[in-house]
Amino acid sequence: MTNNSVKIKILLLLSIFLCSHSACEAKKDQYPFQDTTLSLEKRVDDLISRLTLEEKVSQMQNHSMAIDHLGIPEYNWWNECLHGVGRSGHKVTVFPQAIALAATFDKEAIFKVGDITSTEARAIYNQSFINGKKGQQYQGLTFWTPNINIFRDPRWGRGQETYGEDPYLTSVIGKEMVWGLQGGDSLYLKVSACAKHFAVHSGPEKGRHSFNTSVSDYDLWDTYLPAFKELVVNAKVSSVMCAYNRFDDEPCCGNSRLMTDILRNQWKFKGYVTSDCGAIDDFYTHHKTHSDAASASADAVLNGTDLDCGEHAYKALVDAVKKGLIDESAINNSIRRLFMTRFRLGMFDPVEASPYAKIKFDTLECDEHKKHALKMATESIVLLKNKGHLLPLSSKIKKIAVVGPNANDDKVQLGNYNGFPSKIITPLKGIKAFTGIEVVYAKATGHTSSSAENIKAALEIIKDADLVIYVGGITPRLEGEEGDAGRENVEGFKGGDRTSIALPKVQTDFMKQIKAKGLPLVFICMSGSAIGFEWEAANADAILQAWYGGQSSGEAIADILFGKYNPSGHLPLTFYKKDKDLPDYFDYAMTNRTYRYFNGEPLYPFGYGLSYTTFSYQWTSKPKTEYSQNDEISCSMLVKNTGNMEGEEVIQTYIQYPEGKGYPLKELKSFEKITLASGKKRNIEISIPVNSFAKWSDTQKKLIIPKGIYKIWMGSHSEDKKIISSFRIQ
Repeated sequence: MTNNSVKIKILLLLSIFLCSHSACEAKKDQYPFQDTTLSLEKRVDDLISRLTLEEKVSQMQNHSMAIDHLGIPEYNWWNECLHGVGRSGHKVTVFPQAIALAATFDKEAIFKVGDITSTEARAIYNQSFINGKKGQQYQGLTFWTPNINIFRDPRWGRGQETYGEDPYLTSVIGKEMVWGLQGGDSLYLKVSACAKHFAVHSGPEKGRHSFNTSVSDYDLWDTYLPAFKELVVNAKVSSVMCAYNRFDDEPCCGNSRLMTDILRNQWKFKGYVTSDCGAIDDFYTHHKTHSDAASASADAVLNGTDLDCGEHAYKALVDAVKKGLIDESAINNSIRRLFMTRFRLGMFDPVEASPYAKIKFDTLECDEHKKHALKMATESIVLLKNKGHLLPLSSKIKKIAVVGPNANDDKVQLGNYNGFPSKIITPLKGIKAFTGIEVVYAKATGHTSSSAENIKAALEIIKDADLVIYVGGITPRLEGEEGDAGRENVEGFKGGDRTSIALPKVQTDFMKQIKAKGLPLVFICMSGSAIGFEWEAANADAILQAWYGGQSSGEAIADILFGKYNPSGHLPLTFYKKDKDLPDYFDYAMTNRTYRYFNGEPLYPFGYGLSYTTFSYQWTSKPKTEYSQNDEISCSMLVKNTGNMEGEEVIQTYIQYPEGKGYPLKELKSFEKITLASGKKRNIEISIPVNSFAKWSDTQKKLIIPKGIYKIWMGSHSEDKKIISSFRIQ
């Protein structure tokens, strides 16, 4: 090929890319909506004025059709980036699953996950247009992340997609993720983030298209809405996804209280709302609240659902307008919000206008991104037990037997809604990478079953080992979203959900055989939810909760086992002992649920996580004795690393409310992650607004700040009261 031919080809590709951003099918600046000197509002209104009703409706489905005479390209709104860009077809950086990200308690690192993810998303989007691939699913800039539903019950299969059971932790991490994804430009979005699933949604998976939830106003405002409010009001998330289920007998995507009163009127949300996929069809096919697609779609739009993730329901909007079920002005409101999002993403501007349009494809899986994936994996792992300081492993260990179903299964650690990296490091590979130690391997058991032959082979290889590492737990094929998981008829699992929190019996039985031989046992659990492993808690010598740790999970596990990294992860949810500790799974009341209301003794409490070092706390400034409702609680403490190894401490601050009111037993109100070398100390200042204590009052029908005596304590988990004080709110 000649040099001139090469230049011509490059110019042609560049022109395709520029056209995609400036709607070049129409003459430049032929219409006011193409004039970048006008406000976005004027541009969007001009564009809407040029559309027919049919054209407007064609833009209200996730696969929006091209409108050639105006130069509007087709676009597919559906994209995913739960823990890295998902399902794109390209090799990308895969971070630990969302629940594992929450276990880091690291706000700055979570922000960077969002920033890296949006950088790779932009790179893929830019490349897709250079390649002329318009309108393809999982190539766009509108991502339906994060999932900020509360993980109220460990049996919910999709709980792994959340940031755990606590509204405050979920709010903080969700906000950092949104900020990282959307970028800091005052006009342009890097990508569009989405808070889902609004609201009161956390299983069951099998009945999600038809079940109804009804909760007290107290639980609604205390548990199910705080994270959504934080992301809408303060994080300025650009999108919200409404849920499949009904709330108080109205489908969530057409729920007047949730969507109109709270989201649009009280919180003043201006972004777009998308349905969960197929949720509008559920109105008339499963919920039976509407007679047909026209009435269902009209109701959804009138309550603020702008986009139908689906192929059928919103097509009936044309008939709904003609029948008088909805006015075209309501269609215009939805279209305005949808196009405002696309304009803010720079889709109708020259390529040079957006600060993100020049991100190159070679940023995918760059060294910085892979390094951060490893950092997040190591920070997410929670050390639950370390009998006799077995870990980090001594140099005296010469032979290790690695066994278990998750020891060398690279798909498990990718979780769900995942992308695929170029390289996956399993625990077996990570452990083998440390030289000077003999490592032998046998799978031994599956997740829920095994064979006598496999058991015999595994027992043979461990007989002269110095240590056995059993890597077990469960898998995203057993727990997860309906349709993605739970297809096998396996005891303890159903339709993506779990019917029991117990570790599958076959795994415990094999570990009992290991202990019967007198061998030290390290149990590494991979899961997206809390497992009830009572026997292991009592009998294993060390336990690591490793979640679904992403592409570098195995390296992170090995770094902790051998002491290259001091574990710093903390549980973002309560680990219970037995199924009988849990209320009815189908009951959404928060009574006896999560660390805030659970009256029993947990296996491991919320916020728990051990370290190879120790930390002491000392007040440097206690809270005042009295505060008014407009004050802030201010105090400070000296935290010192009293051990022999550098480590990270998550300083957690909890509040106990005045007694006798039905308020939480305890509640996380602040957390800070710090790194301290051995013997070093740091003064930490805490500030908590008193108005953050507001709780719903049934008598006053609003949020009020309870008066009375409060307790405040700091420590490394929810039951660790290293320093404690009290104060009164007048």
